[in-house]
Amino acid sequence: MMRVRTVLNDLVPGALGVTDSHDHLFFRSAVLPAEQVLDDGEAAAAEVRAFADAGGQAIVQWTPHGLNRRADLLPGISSRTGVAIVAATGLHRREHYPDGYVDKVQDQLAEIFVRELTTGIADTQIRAGLIKVAGGFHVLDAHADHVMRAAAEAHHATNAPIAVHHELGSAADAVLDLLVDELDVHPAAVILGHLNRFPDHRVHLDLARRGAWLAFDGPSRANNATDPRLMDCLGALIDAGYADRLLLGGDTTAARARAATGEGPGMPYLLTHLRPRITQYFGADVADAVFRDNPARAFATDWRA
Repeated sequence: MMRVRTVLNDLVPGALGVTDSHDHLFFRSAVLPAEQVLDDGEAAAAEVRAFADAGGQAIVQWTPHGLNRRADLLPGISSRTGVAIVAATGLHRREHYPDGYVDKVQDQLAEIFVRELTTGIADTQIRAGLIKVAGGFHVLDAHADHVMRAAAEAHHATNAPIAVHHELGSAADAVLDLLVDELDVHPAAVILGHLNRFPDHRVHLDLARRGAWLAFDGPSRANNATDPRLMDCLGALIDAGYADRLLLGGDTTAARARAATGEGPGMPYLLTHLRPRITQYFGADVADAVFRDNPARAFATDWRA
């Protein structure tokens, strides 16, 4: 039976509602300045409330294992705001972790992922609803290859979706070559992130033909150079008949990027600015697909125990 696994419970897909398909309520990285770390529970709750006030009903947090997910705080934020939250397991690129951390866990990754998807994150009973992994810049390095193999193993054990960070939007074809062609992950279980950072229409069309989900995760203060090309990228895919494969997220990775407590644009921007533009250019049906129908299908699976 298809369900979306949130931090409170498993939902039937139609109950997910208007969704930010890629964002971060909490995030700590070795490459992020200390003053920009997302670690303030009240600030996170304020951002979620601002998203809810704009009509948002669900947020998918892509923060993976070891990067300050604050799973203990997510159920309370979800309960207080009425917004469903999906948490992630998985592992990011090596440079995001303190020295020695990846070496400590790399031989246990599949076991960690499965446990966090089925039993709970750390010492909680809060389960992750997807596996977040990361590719390299134009190629898959040894770290990316190793983590994706563990993710595929965990996927086959649980049916969990796999969401992929791509460095500057690149190497998505290599990810599908590995996960789908070699490791037998169904393409409909793969969400290709950050494609807005590599605004090549031909590449996007090739990826869409292979059956994966295409996630455009801007605007983000750190990666806004291609924002003016977002509608062109979406338009090319919509014109080719792939409106049913598109996802949109805010990817708020630093404190200053929040709307409620920072300089924005933050999570509400998806609904206050981008959804009206998508409706204007492509119609209300496409906007509903991007923000409601597609996330309900992309993040739902028939969970194995």
